[in-house]
Amino acid sequence: MAVSDIVKSTLGPRGMDKILQSQSGDITVTNDGATILKKLTLDNPAAKILVDISKTQDDEVGDGTTTVCILAGALLAEADPLLSQRIHSQIIVEGWRLALSAARKALEGAAFDISADQKMFREYLLKVAKTTLSSKIVHVAHDHFAEICVDAVLRLKGSGNLENIQILKKAGGSMRDSFLAPGFILDKKIGVGQPKRVENAKILIANTPMDTDKIKIYGAKVKVDSLSKVAEIEQAEAAKMVAKCDKIMACGCNVFINRQLIYNKPEQYFADRGVMAIEHADFDGIERLSAVLGGEIASTFDHPELIKLGECELIEEIMIGEDKLIQFNGCRAGEACTIVLRGASSHILDEAERSLHDALCVLKTIVQDPRAIYGGGCSEVLMAEAVDAVAKQTPGKKSLAIEAFAKALRSLPKTIAENGGYDSTELVTQLRAAHNKGHSSHGLDMERGTIGDMKELGITESFRVKCQSLVSAAEAAEMIIRVDEVITCAPRQRNME
Repeated sequence: MAVSDIVKSTLGPRGMDKILQSQSGDITVTNDGATILKKLTLDNPAAKILVDISKTQDDEVGDGTTTVCILAGALLAEADPLLSQRIHSQIIVEGWRLALSAARKALEGAAFDISADQKMFREYLLKVAKTTLSSKIVHVAHDHFAEICVDAVLRLKGSGNLENIQILKKAGGSMRDSFLAPGFILDKKIGVGQPKRVENAKILIANTPMDTDKIKIYGAKVKVDSLSKVAEIEQAEAAKMVAKCDKIMACGCNVFINRQLIYNKPEQYFADRGVMAIEHADFDGIERLSAVLGGEIASTFDHPELIKLGECELIEEIMIGEDKLIQFNGCRAGEACTIVLRGASSHILDEAERSLHDALCVLKTIVQDPRAIYGGGCSEVLMAEAVDAVAKQTPGKKSLAIEAFAKALRSLPKTIAENGGYDSTELVTQLRAAHNKGHSSHGLDMERGTIGDMKELGITESFRVKCQSLVSAAEAAEMIIRVDEVITCAPRQRNME
């Protein structure tokens, strides 16, 4: 429950941020549940289960990590008085399972498909992106970022491969200066004296040493008795490098991108032949570049016919802020694009990247499963009402557990209202009354501090994200409640002989 309370204040559009300081002094400013829990040092094994479910939620759907922890914590808080009334944990678990199936049914009933009309689909995607980003650091410009995220995900044409979306962070400017660039941008400089623009590029992507400045003949040490011998060895080394460059040229490329450094001699060789050479491209960049350009990473060049070259229509140097970068346009993977993030400091950029990652994951999920539900605590109250209806029909102690489940669901809109500084009890009771009157799309309007129609306000969430957080939280809480004792094993005996 303590772990759940840590992330509680970060939920909702008015949620607070946390500053996390590691033992080495690194600082992270975030309100992303998964990031906060990942960085915590926990001794309690039950608390680690909560951290695990938030990681699973992050890997599976990308968002809802805070929700899943708060819901699991609320379920355990509601189970505590039941256990003290001597109700067996297995009975509570049985009641919860009935409640979970009722809640899921209600959620599925409230979900609506948004994929029918292409124009409306984009509108709904924008609404989902805005809802996801409203609780993040970028909410000041969430309209702008929602457009960027939706455009980037629609470029993927339903493939859902987020590898093709690169996020590039450049300090400087304000967050509103961020933009989406088609193609791929590599944060490197072009070699000296080489062409700054290449059309119809044939690109050889390599991970190979290109250094002749050091004498190294198979790692041997060589003793010589005159300087002329040293010159001969250096000449032999240079000849070896030229032979390697000849092999590279035989592949038919006009752009050479290497994972490692390219020293002066080969750089001069490429410049003389009008080949663009880019050195020391970071490995993630190289991996993604090979996927985007459709080429393979080569390390030997003896068989040029077996090497698959990458292709793109245009490579040119561009300026972002004070920095020169290289842009690849018209890549073979047409869905490739780069989101360039601008911001005042590296902490802001890191948090903006985490925010966009959540939004991109949610949009990818909703493109694959185009069902949406209304947000703002609307779906939680809807599920709680359905669970309460089951509790009234269930005899015995199980009904107490089912009621507890409904209470736990209502704690989510309560937390959202509390984080906004409003009277949570007043708002949640008003919301229940509205739902009982048949206003099933009503939720919390955090701008005005009242309840409102989520349909009109456009607060929409992904069905799959909400469903995943509901199921994960219930399973984790069930797992913890079935534990009656935590036993620490003795350390392994060692033979000191």
